[in-house]
Amino acid sequence: MKVAMPTPDCSRDKRTLLYSHDTFGLGHLRRSRTIATALIEADPDCSALIVTGSPIAGRFDFPERVDHVRLPGVVKLADGSYTSSNLPMDIDEMASLRGAIIATVEKEFRPDLLIVDKEPWGFRRELAATLRAARDRGARIVLGIRDVLDDEDALTREWGRKGSIDAIEQFYDEIWIYGIPQICRPLAGLGLTPRMETQAIYTGYLRREIADWPVEYASDLPEEPYILVTTGGGGDGAALVDWVLRAYEADRKLAPHALIVYGPFMNAADRQEFDTRVAALNGRVTALSFHPRLERVLAEASGVVAMGGYNTFCEILSMDKPAIIAPRTRPRREQLIRAAAAEELGLIRMLSWERDGDSAAVMANAIRTLPGQRRPSEVQIPGLLSGLTTIAERMAAATPVFAAAGE
Repeated sequence: MKVAMPTPDCSRDKRTLLYSHDTFGLGHLRRSRTIATALIEADPDCSALIVTGSPIAGRFDFPERVDHVRLPGVVKLADGSYTSSNLPMDIDEMASLRGAIIATVEKEFRPDLLIVDKEPWGFRRELAATLRAARDRGARIVLGIRDVLDDEDALTREWGRKGSIDAIEQFYDEIWIYGIPQICRPLAGLGLTPRMETQAIYTGYLRREIADWPVEYASDLPEEPYILVTTGGGGDGAALVDWVLRAYEADRKLAPHALIVYGPFMNAADRQEFDTRVAALNGRVTALSFHPRLERVLAEASGVVAMGGYNTFCEILSMDKPAIIAPRTRPRREQLIRAAAAEELGLIRMLSWERDGDSAAVMANAIRTLPGQRRPSEVQIPGLLSGLTTIAERMAAATPVFAAAGE
């Protein structure tokens, strides 16, 4: 039996609400911001609102018709548990508060499209009420996931514990996979029903554009050619920065110049130690804590050394930069899976501590040859960077494709 769904209100502007839980790092917010910007550029009648837990959301600029609501923050502890980052509330109270804020935003904003990033129920099921309300109003609901989540066994355990498949089957119309199957099939073996398997769409990667270069940032870059060393948010990037600095310390003739962007979440003590080491390298290395126009910094670089998170990988492909990726392997194997597949396709070079060793010489040799390394565009993969175009096309679909379970 089919259940009749309410028809979205077409008498006003089209509204998209994007949920980005952001308990750690920058990846979810930056991906949501990129998608929101693409949607409003594709449709002048569209506006987008991002609900995010990122503590530095206010340090980014947003285009006209895109805005954000900041949720009270939570942080992940070393043992894997979570706690409130500022407010004196236990984590269950915090999830309840965040859930109430999200539900209120959905009620007042009344989106036609709800895009949920990565977590089908949200952080600790904080999206439950919002999903039900949006479903009852007839909004179209999409789960957006990056190209790689984790290895299959770990992801199966995690999604089973969280009841993620149940949420998908109850509420979601489509799943957008922001990548290509040649890199990874992130939903394989997770137990989706045939209905939802047919609604899982590989969009291609999300192309990044070079942002305008405001006058106040004109002096941030080295005058000489440089490679960019980026750790993303930086919370787990100390090992990569140390490896690069050891290479420049061991080889006093190593070139080109290295510009290191630590990321806003790097530990302050690590950053202070690295600054001291940078200062001793006689101007061959420059370091910044954060840069709001990282895409432009990357575009100006002759090559990139990175950990290989999703957003950085998209930027490497978009700006067509030769890249060395030294992926982390904990707490998730996401970066390793992505980097290994990308290396096999010829898109980047991977450095693995386990495979290649972690000596200064290994990194120095890779950096020395980086500017002459093959660029991603030399590998022809159809649809590699079609993600934003595909998303705009899916947004333009006229009606929800959701059908109640058991019809």
